[in-house]
Amino acid sequence: MLLERIFDADLAHASYVIACQASGEAIVVDPRRDIAVYRDFADRHGLTITAVAETHIHADYLSGTRELAAATGATMYVSDEGGPDWSYGAGFDDAVRLHDGDEIALGNITLRASHTPGHTPEHLSFLVTDGAQADAPGFMLTGDFVFVGDTGRPDLLDEAAGGSDTRFAGARDLFASLRDRLLTLPDYVQILPAHGAGSACGKALGSVPTTTVGYERAFAWWSPFLQSGDEQGFVDELLSGQPDAHAYFARMKTENREGPSLLGEFAELEEFDAGRVQERIEDGSAAFIDTRPTADVHAGTPAGALHIPGPGKAASFGAWVFDPAAESTPIVVLADDAEQAAEFRDHLFRVGIDTVAGYATSLNGMELHPVELVAPANLADAADIRLVDVRSKNEHAGGHIPGATQLSGGRALWELDRLPSDGRIVTYCQSGTRSSITASALRRAGYRVAELAGSYDAWRSLES
Repeated sequence: MLLERIFDADLAHASYVIACQASGEAIVVDPRRDIAVYRDFADRHGLTITAVAETHIHADYLSGTRELAAATGATMYVSDEGGPDWSYGAGFDDAVRLHDGDEIALGNITLRASHTPGHTPEHLSFLVTDGAQADAPGFMLTGDFVFVGDTGRPDLLDEAAGGSDTRFAGARDLFASLRDRLLTLPDYVQILPAHGAGSACGKALGSVPTTTVGYERAFAWWSPFLQSGDEQGFVDELLSGQPDAHAYFARMKTENREGPSLLGEFAELEEFDAGRVQERIEDGSAAFIDTRPTADVHAGTPAGALHIPGPGKAASFGAWVFDPAAESTPIVVLADDAEQAAEFRDHLFRVGIDTVAGYATSLNGMELHPVELVAPANLADAADIRLVDVRSKNEHAGGHIPGATQLSGGRALWELDRLPSDGRIVTYCQSGTRSSITASALRRAGYRVAELAGSYDAWRSLES
């Protein structure tokens, strides 16, 4: 058996390629939407991707299941658990619908579906048996059911899918899934989760890529609750302190359920000179993304430009500042060359932003405007300032500047009604990057927004 974890550090997302080397067949589980990485891996190892599956309807990234199946002819496998309210839509009419206990066979390898609800009602995990070596499962692909040191959060249906208090039933389902599905397995079974540290799909995800049933049984925060049968204690602890759910999660849920649109072959990105970019920004026919570090953007950036440092976190922050459900404006990115621009585009594909049309390699000749900054020392003397803390609610609760309104950067564009209605808006985060990103989106939306120089770290240093 060949097993490869493919990790996207941008969204802290892990997908898996599992192959029978004897038959040359491979399956990809929970793929991302830019699929070249899977096809390249298969080509290097002489494999044919014959199957593609996903554990559940994801909320934090756009699934590549349909894309990969269309490109390779692979059979799609999706859950048919969870009831009619959580069934996959028409985009998956050609998929095999799996129930608890159903199996996918690739040569000597078997993946058996195990219904593990809690994070979502339809959630499946896959128990993997390498028939050439064993007659029992040695691995469990847990999706968003169990992470290293944590479990999936059960509140995203409330936060991102329009549910009302579904979190409580979800938390109880998670307790039962842990008790009846995970902890009945031998300690040696390896757990292969779909996310790592940095994901908003849990509150305490570890950075170690994998774990085992035995390790989690002994050391996971939830283990004592399971050992004592304390369901209510587990529910209370699980639901406390969960991170903010980004607003774009709602769009991901809807698109992943119905079936993300197919990308097919990509058009070559066009290189724009600075003058043409300036014209398109001014007439509204393009959105420009300034990808430089925060300090460079503060020194001067085109009016209306979005700030997304990139391309390493382009998906994470791109989904904060551009809503493809509300606009289809072509995007031009600042990039060193065509290769870097394509990498930026691929990251944006992962969150359904599909309109990157070109790139510029320089700002020379463009009209640049310095960003308005407010020094922490001047806050006390500025009566018209309205502070907006764009960090998470947990960070805000851990300490904030008095009088600040908390509005997470990932929700700001979707909750403009929560912005102060008078005075001058001044944003801050911990050190400045998230504030710069969010402020750029608010400026493009028509707001006058300044930023707190050095953000919360600078204010705290001044106060101490």
